[in-house]
Amino acid sequence: MYKRILVPLDGSKLAECALPHVEQLANGCGTEEVILISVTEQVQGRTQAPEAQEIYYSTDRPEFQRTGSEMTVTFGKEEKQAQRYLDRIAKKLDARGIKVRTEVLLWPPAEAIASYAEDSGADIIVMSSHGRSGASRWAYGSVADKVLRSSCIPVLMIRAPGCVPGI
Repeated sequence: MYKRILVPLDGSKLAECALPHVEQLANGCGTEEVILISVTEQVQGRTQAPEAQEIYYSTDRPEFQRTGSEMTVTFGKEEKQAQRYLDRIAKKLDARGIKVRTEVLLWPPAEAIASYAEDSGADIIVMSSHGRSGASRWAYGSVADKVLRSSCIPVLMIRAPGCVPGI
């Protein structure tokens, strides 16, 4: 039924609450692939270093952009950390016989998750929710809520442990 399961993870224990549910679905539905994704913001810096100028003129690398006399360089430190995190989770699932693929995305989180789910052919998105309700949900926003509202693909929302429903 669910051949491709998409699981957004942000490095928190809360996000990992979805993993036991993913494992159950994958084993029970004959899932072909679980796709673990992490969405991270790009880190940018400005430099006038001659090395950056050299790279800019010698390649078409998109992480180097010219702004007047300075270069804007997009760094991948957070991207590398996110990839290491996903690899660690993937290794655990792989040891349990679940085929896993990982991907790090550099977009605003909710839009990235919904768009990637559609583009990757995912059958379901399984993710955790912070379990906020009422004013805190409105004030802080919710990536999970935005994904739920913007995705055309079914979303299985896993409530945070200890979540108290709003009255």
